[in-house]
Amino acid sequence: MNLPNRITLSRIFMIPVMMVFLLAELPFLPEPIVWHGVELGWGQLIACIIFVVASCTDGIDGYIARSRNLVTNLGKLMDPLADKLLVSAAFISLVQMDKLAAWMAIVIISREFAVTGLRQIALLDGAVMAAGSGGKIKTVLQIAAIVVLLLNNLPFEIWSFPADTILIWAAVIVTVYTGVDYFVRNRHLLKQSNA
Repeated sequence: MNLPNRITLSRIFMIPVMMVFLLAELPFLPEPIVWHGVELGWGQLIACIIFVVASCTDGIDGYIARSRNLVTNLGKLMDPLADKLLVSAAFISLVQMDKLAAWMAIVIISREFAVTGLRQIALLDGAVMAAGSGGKIKTVLQIAAIVVLLLNNLPFEIWSFPADTILIWAAVIVTVYTGVDYFVRNRHLLKQSNA
């Protein structure tokens, strides 16, 4: 359990804390903030900060692992799983809060776990599937969409359109595209695993 793996584990532990602030009615929190006519609860704001911090740990643990030669099989397994759990928890919470259509969350979460499964098959064969530029764009779009939805779209607009609408649709489209691309580029792994 080296430093990068501990950082990854901390990301997993932040998930239930984020969900408590997001979904539970906590009596000790002050009254909601009203900004530009939009109400934002302190629980949502704190949950959003936790989500952003947890998202940042993804890059930090990977950088430390590579730069200090601390890459482990445990890290290779836990890191993508922690990412998927964090994003899934956020999207499922947003569905419960009526801020996101359930089908969008299902499409995104299904792709995430399908690609993670493909990566695990690759690991069993001794291959490592590095994240491509499309995957990184997908991650940035998903994080941006979650943050804007958590902040009640304060006061974000893109070309006079609500930022949450544009970002979530962009995230869904890029998520589907990169998922299909992963499977097309790595279909040989599925053939090898069947053999």
